[in-house]
Amino acid sequence: MKSLSAFLSRLLFLAAILSALLWVSCNKFPAEKAQGTLAWHFDPRMSTRALTEMPDTDSFILQIRNSGGEVLYDGSYSGSPETMLVNPGTYTLKVLSCKFEAPAFNSPQFGDEQAVVVQAGTNTKVVFNCTQLNSGLRLRIGDDFAAAYPRGGLYASSSDGDLDYGKSETRIGYFNPGDVSVWLQDGGASEKLFTRSLGPREILTMGISCPGEGTSSGTTASLSIVVDTLRYWSSEDYEIGSGASDAGSSMASAYGVGQAMQKAGEKGVWVCGYIVGGDLTSAGNGISFAAPFSSMTCLAIAARTSVSEKSSCMSVQLSKGDFRDALNLVDHPELLGRKIFLKGDIVSAYYGIPGIQNLTEYSLK
Repeated sequence: MKSLSAFLSRLLFLAAILSALLWVSCNKFPAEKAQGTLAWHFDPRMSTRALTEMPDTDSFILQIRNSGGEVLYDGSYSGSPETMLVNPGTYTLKVLSCKFEAPAFNSPQFGDEQAVVVQAGTNTKVVFNCTQLNSGLRLRIGDDFAAAYPRGGLYASSSDGDLDYGKSETRIGYFNPGDVSVWLQDGGASEKLFTRSLGPREILTMGISCPGEGTSSGTTASLSIVVDTLRYWSSEDYEIGSGASDAGSSMASAYGVGQAMQKAGEKGVWVCGYIVGGDLTSAGNGISFAAPFSSMTCLAIAARTSVSEKSSCMSVQLSKGDFRDALNLVDHPELLGRKIFLKGDIVSAYYGIPGIQNLTEYSLK
């Protein structure tokens, strides 16, 4: 009897230990085994083909939804968690550079949307390849228009609303893809001049002139937000009463560094890039990418802040005066890494690399 009691006691003791181990196992690691991880990170590489200001990917809007439409995250990309533990299933991730609901100037929208399947116990990573989602229309209004229609004006309309273009307006107006009509408004009357169907990334420059008075009808990859700012540029001319692309003519259409290197000889054009160094010499490796700097006469810009090769840079001449006082890296080492827009003449070689001389304007971002 005593042996039976001892056996039963040992059996109960073993059962208690097994129960405790089972409880620990079920409560310590349930999520990792029953769920999966959704992860993303940001690849800072940017396209050098930009004809507009690069969006700040950290300020992109990120939204994550499950297959039932429930929003798991909706906020800035920079404020999102690095990983997210989720139940197995299908998830939709969407990024947008900005909200765009009605026609507006200077409002290019970039984004992408991806659907992924998360399995239990796995780490799923997504790649965003962002392109421009909306379309653009720029009107180049001739001086003869104001003379022929002193009280007149132009506006563009789409299914989302209207956008007024002043006689001296040079900015790009942005619309959701689809039909966009341009109207002449003179006094209380409106007349449709033309309608164009614009696709995503398409930027149409329309020259409007009026030589006479009046009108006649006529999966396991890392998450990378790679912003493709390549856009389709086209131009037309419209004569009331009966274009070439102006890339580089304004800050909004500034050449990227990669483009500007191929534009030697062009004068009075805008170029955008990041200040990456100074102390340039004509030697093959004659450049400094870190403070302290000793030369106030020049600096170097590049398409990315991470550039560390002279051949990937453009040199910038800082003539004596306001530009040198404001931009030289000897007095202003804090400018290193800043984005800058410069207007000047592009030359084939300055300190051994393509350069910008004869600055007339600049803007720091």
